[in-house]
Amino acid sequence: MTSSADTLRRTPLYALHLELGGKMVPFAGYEMPVQYPAGILKEHLHTREKAGLFDVSHMGQGFLAGDTAALERVTPADVTGLKDGMQRYGLLLNDGGTIKDDFMFSRLAGEADLYLVVNAGTKEGDFAFISEKLKGAASLTPRFDRALLALQGPAAAAALEKLSPGISEMTFMQVRRASVAGAPAIISRTGYTGEDGFEISLEGADAEKVARALLADPDVMPIGLGARDSLRLEAGLCLYGHDIDESRNPAQASLMWSIGKRRKEAGDFPGAATTMGAQTIKRVGILPDGRAPAREGAEIADKSGRIIGKVTSGGFGPSLNAPVAMGYVETAFATTGTEIDLMVRGKPLPARIAPMPFVPNRYRR
Repeated sequence: MTSSADTLRRTPLYALHLELGGKMVPFAGYEMPVQYPAGILKEHLHTREKAGLFDVSHMGQGFLAGDTAALERVTPADVTGLKDGMQRYGLLLNDGGTIKDDFMFSRLAGEADLYLVVNAGTKEGDFAFISEKLKGAASLTPRFDRALLALQGPAAAAALEKLSPGISEMTFMQVRRASVAGAPAIISRTGYTGEDGFEISLEGADAEKVARALLADPDVMPIGLGARDSLRLEAGLCLYGHDIDESRNPAQASLMWSIGKRRKEAGDFPGAATTMGAQTIKRVGILPDGRAPAREGAEIADKSGRIIGKVTSGGFGPSLNAPVAMGYVETAFATTGTEIDLMVRGKPLPARIAPMPFVPNRYRR
């Protein structure tokens, strides 16, 4: 994270964030709004009840041309099996098979290139890694100049339909080119909140016009990074650099569902033997008893006081009106319902292993 304001980058919506009263903070090398005047709690609940608009233009977008199947050299996802007009979640693995990043990739109908979106803080390194590993087979063109908006919540489809007729027909993980408020866009029915919603990729010059058009809908509220984090935690979704990183493999991270069936059978992805073997730790959901939240870094103990793991994400879940967390524990303690203790300020607080998501997903299947 960059600390000097002089070196922080700004998204195309920076001026709009200031106009809307956004509280700007350094994040992944950018000045980003952590919240607006309504506050994190109201922003979170509004997204669950109606629709929230997020600026995620700091994410890394790019297009992969050539032999796109070569992407399977660096991900265990089924790339060749991805159908036209569909998007897929993938893990970017290093040579040892641990998680360098997670990302989304899409095959737009009638187009040879794949459209990729990677995390903000790792985008330069990710794209350099992919380019090196795919050298001679495929070429990656970064488009960090593009903007990316996320419209999330049960009212998202109705709000976007007004500006892009026909878009509400899409289902979860579909992707297409369309026009939004007159601007050409790549739209996918996805997001990172557990809610129904869309991500809208635009030319940077069109971002403010489209954002203003969406915010003109009374059901749409601007949402900052604070509520984005609490929403994804309730949805049981990983935050790179916290819940997943290069010290974890897909099995430890409870992300085996992201590995294509064909890839599992072939064992042809980096670190396959280790990932497909027995694991000593596993990512789990945790529900603390009482009201005190356990934050990232809190140790997890068994009932005898032995340390068995660590919290990687934790906080208050506004939708549940209770604290939630996720972390890694020894596999013997990963079963739902297992009673554990969270060490908070030196005191053991009772908790139990719980299934994720903590709040039911509402994707439009």
